[in-house]
Amino acid sequence: MTQWQKTDWRSKPRVQMPDYTDDAALKAVERRLSQYPPLVFAGEARTLKAELAEVAAGRAFLLQGGDCAESFAEFSGDGIRDTFKVMLQMAMVLTYGAKLPTVKVGRMAGQFAKPRSAPTETVGGTELPSYRGDIINGFDFTPEARIPDPNRMLEAYTQAAATLNLLRAFSKGGFADVHRVHAWTLGFTDRDEAEKYRDMAGRIQDTLDFMSAAGLTGETNHELSTVDFYTSHEALLLEYEEALTRVDSTTGQTIAGSGHLIWIGDRTRQVDGAHVEFCRGVANPIGLKCGPSITTDDLKRLMGTLNPQNEAGRLTLIARFGAGTVGDHLPKLIRAVEEEGANVVWSCDPMHGNTIKSASGYKTRPFESVLREVQEFFTVHDSEGTVPGGVHFEMTGKDVTECTGGVRAVTDEDLSDRYHTACDPRLNASQALELAFLVAEQLSSRRDMRQAAAAV
Repeated sequence: MTQWQKTDWRSKPRVQMPDYTDDAALKAVERRLSQYPPLVFAGEARTLKAELAEVAAGRAFLLQGGDCAESFAEFSGDGIRDTFKVMLQMAMVLTYGAKLPTVKVGRMAGQFAKPRSAPTETVGGTELPSYRGDIINGFDFTPEARIPDPNRMLEAYTQAAATLNLLRAFSKGGFADVHRVHAWTLGFTDRDEAEKYRDMAGRIQDTLDFMSAAGLTGETNHELSTVDFYTSHEALLLEYEEALTRVDSTTGQTIAGSGHLIWIGDRTRQVDGAHVEFCRGVANPIGLKCGPSITTDDLKRLMGTLNPQNEAGRLTLIARFGAGTVGDHLPKLIRAVEEEGANVVWSCDPMHGNTIKSASGYKTRPFESVLREVQEFFTVHDSEGTVPGGVHFEMTGKDVTECTGGVRAVTDEDLSDRYHTACDPRLNASQALELAFLVAEQLSSRRDMRQAAAAV
């Protein structure tokens, strides 16, 4: 590889990025951002990479989740708390099911930009540029709102910094105590509809009671009252990413200071494109979305470009195919990885391939389809003898009605009640936790089968 510079992406083909009309304003914003402190630090990114290496080896499990697109208007401390709270609940259930540590990565503090299927949209005969996320333009369907505004990057930075500040306080200040988290989980299993999850919740409680009796509490063991929590987002707006890129003074490595893990979307993974060019040069863990159109040759070239040293924990492949089609695509990709001897984390995004338009006109995702894709992901990995390392969900701690199904049985008619997303439908808190219980059951049964096989 040639010597990499953080500006090299500017000479590559770019897609899914705005064309700013005021170049002077854009340059002024980039200068300001380049002087701001990074949002995350090199040591944190290195720690996450080490934890993801454990995931790749099958000694940990990855939970990645959060908003489809963070909003300036919806931003609040309560919203951050509620999503963080559900992530902790999900992680506890997954840890119990897998009997492995759960690496917790939020789609938070940076998930402001969204790729779109078309550059424009038409409403009532009026055609305007598509909404691309609050960091780029406004959601309101007006010509003024849809003009890309570079100053939005400054507001995104401020919101991301405030989000990280609160997340760090929650993760280290006692809010994440394991006994408190399980008490929240019990609130979900108290519902009549959640009867099938009570047994696992009871077993978790028995374990915690034993630990308390043995003197292992949050007061005596720091590890039981704190968690490591990381942030991630799609590195779509490269002007923002470049401006927050820093050189680590202790190692000389270049770090994307916008988030601990950044990923490349299924629409921006061109091996000779701008997004791959930027991401190949930063030392952070990198995610790569793999949809139905990716070929084995594409994947091999991308792995060679993004992880030329074959570093464990560096590259997470996020499979997103759609329920019923995982078996058509995933096995050949797994075999391509195995042929290359590549170190990767395999994660399942069961959201993006299962988006439909409901009879009521709302974009939604059926809970049953999301679960089915996760189950198919595990089945394929079992057949191939490889490690299904994690899951990646679009979700929120709010009581929204955007995805149908689940124990609360959200129906098509319910979608209009609390449909708040600016882009894609998210699992609500109840659906997200239910999915964690179901994935935990899958992990537990896989563990039991492996142990039985080993004993023969």
